[in-house]
Amino acid sequence: MDAYKYTKSFELYDRAEKVIPCGIYGHLGVGRSRLNPMGSYPLFADRAEGTYIWDVDGNRFIDYACAYGPNVLGYQDPEVEAAALAQEKKGNCTTVVSPVMIECAEELIKTVTCADWAFFAKNGGDVTTLAVMVARHATGRKKIVMMKSCYHGVTQWCQTPGTPGVLDEEISNNLYAKFNDYEGLKALIEAHEGEIAGIISMPYNHISHYDNVLPDADYWKKVRKLCDEKGIYLIIDDVRAGFRMDLAGSDHYFGIKADMLCLGKAIANGWNMSALVGVAKLKPVVEDMNYTGSFWLSSIPFAASVATLRKMRRIDSVGIMQRIGRELTEGLRQVCDSNDTLLSVTGLPSLFKIILKDPDESLIPHQQWIGEMVRRGIYISHFHNMFTNVMISREDLQYTFDVADEALKITLRDHPEIRIR
Repeated sequence: MDAYKYTKSFELYDRAEKVIPCGIYGHLGVGRSRLNPMGSYPLFADRAEGTYIWDVDGNRFIDYACAYGPNVLGYQDPEVEAAALAQEKKGNCTTVVSPVMIECAEELIKTVTCADWAFFAKNGGDVTTLAVMVARHATGRKKIVMMKSCYHGVTQWCQTPGTPGVLDEEISNNLYAKFNDYEGLKALIEAHEGEIAGIISMPYNHISHYDNVLPDADYWKKVRKLCDEKGIYLIIDDVRAGFRMDLAGSDHYFGIKADMLCLGKAIANGWNMSALVGVAKLKPVVEDMNYTGSFWLSSIPFAASVATLRKMRRIDSVGIMQRIGRELTEGLRQVCDSNDTLLSVTGLPSLFKIILKDPDESLIPHQQWIGEMVRRGIYISHFHNMFTNVMISREDLQYTFDVADEALKITLRDHPEIRIR
C-alpha cells in the first residue's frame, strides 16, 4: 500500500500559520507535537461522509477519531441532515426561541435517566462550568473535587497549577483525587468536611498518552453513597463518553444516578451543541442563575439532536458501536500477536485506547506504527482515545487489519526491540 502525501495540506498550513496562532490548534495542533511523527497526518479535510474523511490532497481515511467524538451515526447522516435542513428553512439564530428547543429537552429527558430538565449551550466546557456553579450555589460551599489527569475544558477553574494564563486564586478551591481510589477520595473529603460542593469526574479515566482506567465494580456506588452522606453533588462529565456507553447515561451504565450529567459531542451527530441535565431538586437552582451565550439557543442543532437521539434509540447505536469496537480491538490485538508484539487495549470498545507496548516504555515505536497506518488511510490518534460509529463496516475493519499488519512490519524493521519473543 502506497503511503499518502500531503502536499496541499502543508501548503495550506504555511498559509494558516501566518494568520492563526499555531496554524492549527487543539487536538490537531502541529506546534504541540500532537501529530507525531510529523508528516504522517493530513492537516486539512475536504469532505466527509459516513465513516470516511477525504483530505485536500484527495486521500481517503477510515476515521476512528470520529471528529474526536461527535460523529456517532456517520458523517452527513441523511435523517439528521434532513432535520437540520428543515429547521434551517425556518430560521436558526432568532430573537424568539424556536419550540424545537422544548422538543430536544423532552427527548433528552426521555433518554437519560438522571435528566428531569435540560439546559443547552455549545461546548462541553460551557456545561461543566455551569455544573460546578450550580453545585456551589446549591450548597454555599466553595471546593470542587476533580480527578487527576481528567479533562473538563479550558476554562480557568478546571486547570492545574502552572497552566499559562491561570492565576493561583482561580484554582485555589480545587481538590485533586486519584480516579478509582475510593479510600483516597474518602480521606480527602473527610479532611475538608463541610467545604466540598461537588465532585466532577469522567465516568472512567480517558487518559491521553496512557492506558485508560475503568472503575472497580463497586467504585461508583460507594462514591454515590459518600456524596449522599456528605451533602455533595455528583457531576459526571459525559461529554466524551455520552451516548457511546449507555444512551441512558454513563452513570446509568455503572449502576448509579448522577445529580448532573454534562453532555456534548455525540448529542447532535456533529452539530454544535451541548447540554447539562440534572435531577429535579437542582432545577430551581439553575433558574436562579444568569448563564447564557449568543448562539446557545440556535435552533438547527436542536433539530439535529432530536433526530440523532431518536435514531440512536431506534437502531441500538450503543450495541452496534460496542460490537464494532470489540471486533476492531480484537483484530488489532491479533495483528500484534502474529507479529510477536504486545498491544494494550483499554477503555470500552466504543471509546477504545490502544498502545503498542515497548519494553523500554518508549512511545516512539507506537507513534511510528500509528503514523504508518494513518499514511495508508487509517486515521487513529497516537495519544488520544478513539471512537467507533455505527457506519464502520466489516470491509473497513478488514482493511484496517491489513494496513495495521503492513505498518507494524515497517515499524519492526526500525524497532526490533519491541518483539516479545
